[in-house]
Amino acid sequence: MLFDVTRSELVGVFGEDRLASLPATAFPRAVADTEGARLLRTVGVPTGTLRLREPDADSGRLPLVRDVVDVEEFEDVSEGAGDWPIIGWLLNAHLALDPGSGKVHAFDADEETARELHTDVSSLIQVTLRFQRLLDEFTFSGDDGDEEAGFERLEREVEEVRQRTSSIDPLPFQDDDTVWSVVGEEIAAGQRFKGDSPGARSLYG
Repeated sequence: MLFDVTRSELVGVFGEDRLASLPATAFPRAVADTEGARLLRTVGVPTGTLRLREPDADSGRLPLVRDVVDVEEFEDVSEGAGDWPIIGWLLNAHLALDPGSGKVHAFDADEETARELHTDVSSLIQVTLRFQRLLDEFTFSGDDGDEEAGFERLEREVEEVRQRTSSIDPLPFQDDDTVWSVVGEEIAAGQRFKGDSPGARSLYG
């Protein structure tokens, strides 16, 4: 694992009811014992920005890449990518786990592109943790005169997430077009705060 991520750490920040996980039975048998599937089963991710894929109600399995996109229309797709399980959804991208390398890939159906997004699932959990915690805990002063200073502070917080992540895993923020880079820009612009968060209350009253 690139990052040391534990269930207890996530529970301490978000509580049990804010975590989502996937059962081992949701994965193809050959994938269920991989480190990535184990982390999604035992650690999970905080809900909000990232959504884990719901297993099919009848089969109990996650869809495969070939079930949700036409793999042949995508550029630079690895051989066998059609058999990878879809583990989540971020912005407009399906997130798929490559059980061979352990990497997480983002499939954008609109752009017909597939990109490496994380070197492993621990990186996915860590970025989700850092951004979701920022969205849950950040607050502006509430003083109109200090709003600009608040946005500057928010931008610094987002940049810190980028830098801390990229020093270990360069994939999530390798350029301005990755889905995490776009999420970071939206957070820095104040667009992703939920109505019951301190940031939203101080921005919108």
